[in-house]
Amino acid sequence: MGNDTMNIAQLRARTPGCTESAYFDNAGSALPSEQVTRTVIDHLLLERRVGGYTAAAMAADRLEAVYSSVARLLNAAPDEIALVENATRAWDMAFYGIRFRPGDRILTSRSEYPSNALAFLHAKERHGVAVEPIPDDEHGQVCLESLAAMLADGGVRLVAVNHVPTYNGLVHPAAAIGELARRAGALYLLDACQSAGQLPLDVREIGCHMLSATGRKYLRAPRGTGFLYVSKDVVGELDPPLVDLRAATWTGPDTYELRPDARRFETWERNTAGLLGLGAAVDEALALGVDRIRDRVDLLAGRLRAHLAALGGVDVHDRGLVRSGIVTFTKKGWEAAELVTALRAAGVTVDSSFPSRARFDTRPDKPAAVVRASVHYFNTEAELDRLVNVVDGM
Repeated sequence: MGNDTMNIAQLRARTPGCTESAYFDNAGSALPSEQVTRTVIDHLLLERRVGGYTAAAMAADRLEAVYSSVARLLNAAPDEIALVENATRAWDMAFYGIRFRPGDRILTSRSEYPSNALAFLHAKERHGVAVEPIPDDEHGQVCLESLAAMLADGGVRLVAVNHVPTYNGLVHPAAAIGELARRAGALYLLDACQSAGQLPLDVREIGCHMLSATGRKYLRAPRGTGFLYVSKDVVGELDPPLVDLRAATWTGPDTYELRPDARRFETWERNTAGLLGLGAAVDEALALGVDRIRDRVDLLAGRLRAHLAALGGVDVHDRGLVRSGIVTFTKKGWEAAELVTALRAAGVTVDSSFPSRARFDTRPDKPAAVVRASVHYFNTEAELDRLVNVVDGM
């Protein structure tokens, strides 16, 4: 896909950060559009005038519409959506809401995020669950045959995987994982923090019971925003790990009643301006079309991988049958941090990622750190060339 189906020049004009550098850190915190930033600022200015409570009341209908926008993004119902502070809080609210019993098994990917892995180990310590990484297949993604065999052994309470790992460019087969979990009667929690905004997400097709995501990455929303999807089929089985007057009603001196929907995982105090910005960002993604975003990102990432792989001394570390907009590489004789610094000095914004922190990934040849260049639809071929030329000249 090229500029014939997306007006890239117009999209870049609406993204002031494009004038600052060739920006390839969208898997970290993507550049927001002018409209997203304006939405946040306008609400903060309203709070300055009338106070936070009155401003929130005045924006109540617009805030309610954010639930509908996120639901459209996921092919869910609005009452299956909770708006929270970030992806970690969203994931934690779901995970810690599960009633684990001693002997329950948790199956996860070898590329799982460190924060999620720590929560698994916390549950192992508290509840006596077993934490079992699923082997990779020959492409580096979750091995479906191994997962099926592990599920057949019984006792699996939860399958919890990330959709897109942070350090190797692949996309796990989320829908196939969901089908196997469904057949086994296991709960399925998908961490979509790196895929929301760059890949189509249909929770009915994926078959997950819970999905967590952030606003600040590919959705191009403000930091401090995120959301959680919880299926109507399981929401009543989950106990929020903390409860306040947003999540429940105090019905008597010693009684309370939890909300029947996903908002039982929310808390009263929230960043209304940020959540309105999240809604604006989701609406922009929906207006562009996530399928079109995916095609554009896939085109740019594929070109960047090919150009980098053609350079002497450069290794591209991406794996998987299906790949994302995350491109990871190293250059002989250079530490990843040195490459990041040199690229930024040349006006190219990238970041580093650390396979070494993924303790379930026991490959002996995995690098300690890689440069992570994560493309988005507003990037151009000229910016790709700029990145490649800087790396080549080092």
